[in-house]
Amino acid sequence: MNILIVEDEAVAARQLKAMVERAGDDVTVLAVLDSIERTVAYLRQSSQQPAIVGQPVHPDLILLDIELSDGQSFAIFDQVAVTSPIIFTTAYDEYALKAFDVNSVDYLLKPIQETALQKALHKFRQLRQTYGGNPTVSMPIDELIRQLTERQPATLAYRDRFLVHVGQRLIPIDGSEIAYFFSTNKLTFLKSHANNQYSLNYSLDELEKSLDPGQFYRANRQFIVSHKAVHRIHLHFSSKLKVELRPATEESVMVSREKAMAFRQWLGE
Repeated sequence: MNILIVEDEAVAARQLKAMVERAGDDVTVLAVLDSIERTVAYLRQSSQQPAIVGQPVHPDLILLDIELSDGQSFAIFDQVAVTSPIIFTTAYDEYALKAFDVNSVDYLLKPIQETALQKALHKFRQLRQTYGGNPTVSMPIDELIRQLTERQPATLAYRDRFLVHVGQRLIPIDGSEIAYFFSTNKLTFLKSHANNQYSLNYSLDELEKSLDPGQFYRANRQFIVSHKAVHRIHLHFSSKLKVELRPATEESVMVSREKAMAFRQWLGE
C-alpha cells in the first residue's frame, strides 16, 4: 500500500508518518508534501503514462489535510484528476460532508489518534478487497451523514485541557489555567497564570485551529493569548498595539495594524 501524506505542519507530519509506518509491513510512505502546489505537481507526474524511471509513484491512498498553508486542499481536485482514495485529516469537522464527496475513505479529526488511523486504514484494506484494486466509488451521501452524526458532535469541540510532560510525570492543565502559548527557536510552550512553563508537541498554527476563539487570540506569529493574560495595551506607532501580558514575557508582544481593530473588538471594545 503506497501512501502519500499531505500535511503542512512539520510536527503533525512527522507524527502521522511514524503512525502510518507502524501500520504494517505492506505500507510505504511515498512522500510527505506540505502544499496544494507541490501535491498537484506530484499527482500530475505520478499519473503520467507510460511511467518513467525516477517518476513519482502513484499513491494507492492519500492522507490529506484540509487546511494547507496555501489554501484548502479541495483546490487540488480543481487542478488535477485525483483517482486515489482519500482519508481527510483536519482540526475542523465542518468540511466533513464536502470531504466525503471526493473519493473519501474516511475522515479523521485532529489531533489524530493512532487507533483511529489504524481503523481507517483497515477500512481501506476491506474496500480494496471488496472492489478490487483501489476503491474510487464513494459511499452514498445519506450513509456518510449517518456515520458522521453518530461519531462526531454537532458542533466543533474546542480543546479545553492539555496533558503536559514534567520529567517522568504527566500533568493535566485546564484551559482556564492557561495564560498564553508562545513559540521560540521552533519550539512551542504553554505559560500558565501561575507562571509555570511547559513544552508542547504542537505548533501555534495547530493550536490556533483547536482553541476556542472566544477565549484565545492569535496576537502574532509568536503568541496566542488568553483574555485573562492581557494586562495592559499600549498604542504604538503605525497604529500597532503593544500588549503587556501577565505573567510578563521576555519580549514585546506586538499586534499588527491589520489585526489591531479585531484584537480590540475581541477584548470587548
